[in-house]
Amino acid sequence: MDNWDEVRTAFQVARQGTVSGAAHTLGVHHATVIRHVDALEATLGVKLFHRHARGYTATEAGQDLMRVAQTTNEQFGQLEGRIKGRGSEVSGEFVVTSLGSFSELLTPMLADFQATHPELLVRFLTSARVFRLEYGEAHVAIRAGSHEEMQDNVAQELAVLKVGLFASDQYIRRFGMPKGEGDLGAHRFVGFDKEASRAPFHQWMNTHIPRENVIFRTTSDQAAVAAIKAGVGLGFVVLPTADKNANLKMILEPRPEWSVRMRLVTHVDLHRTAKVQAFLSHFKAFAKDWSVV
Repeated sequence: MDNWDEVRTAFQVARQGTVSGAAHTLGVHHATVIRHVDALEATLGVKLFHRHARGYTATEAGQDLMRVAQTTNEQFGQLEGRIKGRGSEVSGEFVVTSLGSFSELLTPMLADFQATHPELLVRFLTSARVFRLEYGEAHVAIRAGSHEEMQDNVAQELAVLKVGLFASDQYIRRFGMPKGEGDLGAHRFVGFDKEASRAPFHQWMNTHIPRENVIFRTTSDQAAVAAIKAGVGLGFVVLPTADKNANLKMILEPRPEWSVRMRLVTHVDLHRTAKVQAFLSHFKAFAKDWSVV
């Protein structure tokens, strides 16, 4: 197949579901999109899409082609990320990923880094999903735990964050201050929606707190912290975040088994670039008081 423009166009039609959506994404006229799809179908001798009033839906043959196009698109994204990262200047786009629960802790650091390098466009992506550094999805990933990384990733342990059990002033006014660990069974908690969470403090919660007491459950670390701050229930918060919120009162002191290990992870192809090295140095200096290992 010689004409990758037609494949790219068909890929966008499949993603967007309409000719107009694909045309907008590609920056071309809708007639060009139709011409490309028709030409590709003629070349292959099969129908790639079902046409209907709401738009275009890929046929089985179209789905096969789109899977190949998706892989190709990811590979081009990986190549673009690596090329952009090889410059000697700290400028352009810089992508950092982390868990949402780290956002309040990391955003001031990222803002300070961007202010130090004003030519930089910072993208901070928070999700429980593990972004694929080998595909150029991010320059740096800030991860929790000590799980084994892929062979081509460079992992550096940054800090061990202490974690305590907290309640907000609003919660204490409504439900009272727990008198100790033995009193926790009479209180309400914020936790993860899935009991299988790997976080050590949530494993402790699963063992010591009745599940029915966990009255606010979420898949978002960020939402959990927000709910604790809003007075919904007791919950676990890393100390650097709790220290920034006078509204939070410690119920149980941090325990070693609750601690969260924070790691900086980069891909070997980008690790030595100017942007990544500048960021690593900046982050380590900024985080020097976060129980740095």
